[in-house]
Amino acid sequence: MSALWTAEEAAAATRGSGPGGWTATGVSIDTRTLRPGDLFVALKAVRDGHDFVAAALEKGAAAALVDRVPDGVAPDAPLLVVGDVLAALGRLGAAARKRTRARVIAITGSVGKTSTKEMFRAALAGQGRIHAAEASYNNHWGVPLTLARMPADTDFAIVEIGMNAPGEIAPLSRLAKPHVAMVTTVAAAHLAAFEDLGGIAREKGSIFEGLKKGGTALYNADIDTAKILAKAAKASKAGDILRFGAAKSAEARLVSAKPSETVTVVEAKIGKTPVLFKLATPGAHFALGGVMVLAAAEAAGADIALTAQGLGRWVPPPGRGRAERLALDPVEDWSAKLIDDAFNANPASLAAALDVLALTAPEDNVGRVSTGRRIAILGDMLELGNAEIEMHAALARHPAMASIDRVDCVGPLMAALWEALPAEKRGARVQTAEELVARAHQLVDAGDVVLVKGSKGSRVSLVAAALRKLGRGRG
Repeated sequence: MSALWTAEEAAAATRGSGPGGWTATGVSIDTRTLRPGDLFVALKAVRDGHDFVAAALEKGAAAALVDRVPDGVAPDAPLLVVGDVLAALGRLGAAARKRTRARVIAITGSVGKTSTKEMFRAALAGQGRIHAAEASYNNHWGVPLTLARMPADTDFAIVEIGMNAPGEIAPLSRLAKPHVAMVTTVAAAHLAAFEDLGGIAREKGSIFEGLKKGGTALYNADIDTAKILAKAAKASKAGDILRFGAAKSAEARLVSAKPSETVTVVEAKIGKTPVLFKLATPGAHFALGGVMVLAAAEAAGADIALTAQGLGRWVPPPGRGRAERLALDPVEDWSAKLIDDAFNANPASLAAALDVLALTAPEDNVGRVSTGRRIAILGDMLELGNAEIEMHAALARHPAMASIDRVDCVGPLMAALWEALPAEKRGARVQTAEELVARAHQLVDAGDVVLVKGSKGSRVSLVAAALRKLGRGRG
């Protein structure tokens, strides 16, 4: 593997000091995933990374970025000593950004950041060297880490930027210095930290503050807060401002989306160019993501026809709507289908997931129950603020509920949905995901389609894992 950082380059970037002579081929913050040759960054989070420096060096780390010599580590070990590790990681990311020739695309939004990032990875494959984080590294350490890992000869870099509170996005965007900055949507996520959706929109719109001069600002024209995003885009250094959505005035327009159980056929218009593409997954909300990717990729200099073709290679990441087969009885070849969307949730993303569930047909005349069922296992949506109870109860009125046979509710907030549902749709009502894990074998039968969705803090991913263990989990 080629060198990512030499000792001299890393020292100059971070303003650190220590023995030279080492070369790093990667950057790591976790000894569990560290590879030989990585520069280990001893961040202080739940645990102090300095406690793991000795283990990192034993596993083959090229060096460690520290603010002191940790206990049990020799003073002459390959340590790059700095005043503040997190600040030094930021400087390392800034140096990586400065030296690269890459066209950088930055993404934020209440819903769809990671899925859109992965769409870019698939869609741009074959058009150059692509760099993007392998996980949702989108916060104050995730963005600089993503940049610090970027090879100098990268052609396209996709940087995901998230937030939990006001004032977090703009500094990260200024660090990334994107050529294209985009807002997927604005929805009731992290609403507890803001007065209203307008506050969230202003924070999301601050991604445009980091745009390189003459860059492209891209935002959702279909949402109520579009005017706030438009104002933020106009106040930036953007040379072009593009709107995407179903609105006829949008420069990147979703003309139609025809989802079926396994694919979605999408007709779009990017500027004056008509584009037809296919996604290998159901969901109209994914179709809009594809339109975003086409518009942003073209703005970043990619070929629009190759990008449209590449979108067909994309499938949702694990935990974000990916469908998989659960082989419940290999002798009879009986199976169920699991839609694992348990990574996170807010009202917009949960409504979209229910739409996908309603599109997916169960199978009749197999298993213990002769009629296949659509089942939703839903965990609490967190950080929604004062209206959280009403938002949970309102899901009972979502049109897709008419096609869903049973809803199992996990957590004190989802109890509001359980109360609002008609009696025939009420399934289990529990306080914790662990209670459903214990009876996973009772939740699903052959022929069923099961959606698992909830905020990460609801831990409903444990239920998805338990259902997966019932069978061989073949895709």
